[in-house]
Amino acid sequence: MLSRHQDPIAAIATAPGRGAVGIVRVSSPQDLSSLVGAICGRTLKPREATYLPFRSAQGEAIDHGLALLFPAPNSYTGEHVLELQAHGGPVVLQLLLARCLEADPALRIRLAEPGEFTRRAFLNGKLDLAQAEAVADLIDASTEAAARSAGRALAGALSGEVGQLRDALIQLRMLVEATLDFPEEEIDFLQQADALGKLRRLLGRLDALQDRSRQGAILREGIKVVLAGQPNVGKSSLLNALAGAELAIVTPIPGTTRDKLSQTIQIEGVPLHISDTAGLRDTEDEVERIGVARSWDAIHDADVVLFLHDLTRVGQQDYEREDAEIRGRLAAVDPARILQIYNKADAPQVDGVAAVDNALKLSAKTGAGLDALRQRLLQQVGWHAVPEGLFIARERHVQALRRTREHVDLALQQAAAVPAALDLMAEELRMAHDALGEITGAFTADDLLGEIFSRFCIGK
Repeated sequence: MLSRHQDPIAAIATAPGRGAVGIVRVSSPQDLSSLVGAICGRTLKPREATYLPFRSAQGEAIDHGLALLFPAPNSYTGEHVLELQAHGGPVVLQLLLARCLEADPALRIRLAEPGEFTRRAFLNGKLDLAQAEAVADLIDASTEAAARSAGRALAGALSGEVGQLRDALIQLRMLVEATLDFPEEEIDFLQQADALGKLRRLLGRLDALQDRSRQGAILREGIKVVLAGQPNVGKSSLLNALAGAELAIVTPIPGTTRDKLSQTIQIEGVPLHISDTAGLRDTEDEVERIGVARSWDAIHDADVVLFLHDLTRVGQQDYEREDAEIRGRLAAVDPARILQIYNKADAPQVDGVAAVDNALKLSAKTGAGLDALRQRLLQQVGWHAVPEGLFIARERHVQALRRTREHVDLALQQAAAVPAALDLMAEELRMAHDALGEITGAFTADDLLGEIFSRFCIGK
């Protein structure tokens, strides 16, 4: 896309389907006066909404609506931007888009690619990369907490903290480079500049930002939870209880659930993507066998696996044998991702039955123990409330901060060596600076940019 980023582009900027209002957006490095004249039949005052007819090539009105012109650089993309707000019918918007594409042949306007408007905002310095990603995260937010956090990231909360760390790194790099360039001055760099103290304080700040970024990543991605276990242990009942709705069919017939059923709920603003799966057992039924295979695929892809047990059948020979087989196959899954759940605690015959250590006893039927399960799910992925306003983050931000911290830690080790290896320390600080720059886009490969913006919707 970089080779085409000077092309004028156009797209429908509102969601597909029918609506009261739909928007067609045009962005161009070149002046749009001729396009405005062709479609609107008059000049437009900058940043002033004007109600008028949108004209076809024959001069007929395609629709009546509002036209807004944002001259560069005071626009979303930093280029000249024209927005046409019409009625939100799919046919009307397609006609209006087609008119924008052909109205001024000299401009050679083309259809925008996914995320291209926001990519231009990034390339033209209107947003940094973390803010650009926050645009998509705000659109995709599935909870109120995620939307608010994405808004903070868009406003520059993450970028601001990264910028402060970057400035601290630059100061350290300048001090190290000055010492390397002027050794005859015999400056005791480590003591006079308090290099060790600065590095330790920087590590502390990185740890704090890493923790907040992990929480932001959980808020953005949510938690993938899979309910697993033998047939009739109460997986579907637990899904219904957690969702607060009758989503899954519940019967005493083994094998009722034959395919994965998913639902997104939220706990303290954190999205939980919960999947009810087919009961894990050997079966001659071809359809159920496919469902069991899909269950195992979901289990291996989950953040948390709730391994359900039936307290009313604990101790029964056939049941324990099947449970042992499932445990054997679950050995390939990280034990930290498996949470043992003993269901049907409301049954009178289970009073003396004890669950294994660190397991939870609950009743999907009565709701007893569900609050404890919700809290355990958050603990399982490391979620905790952050006192300051949380910002949305992505896994790549977390990994970039991790690499930054590793390089700063190595720089501290070089500084603490006797004698200090300042040349190696300088190199570690340089690599820390580069890793940190990946978050805001200061040091980002073009292929990563393509991957990020390709996930945006067209028109944004």
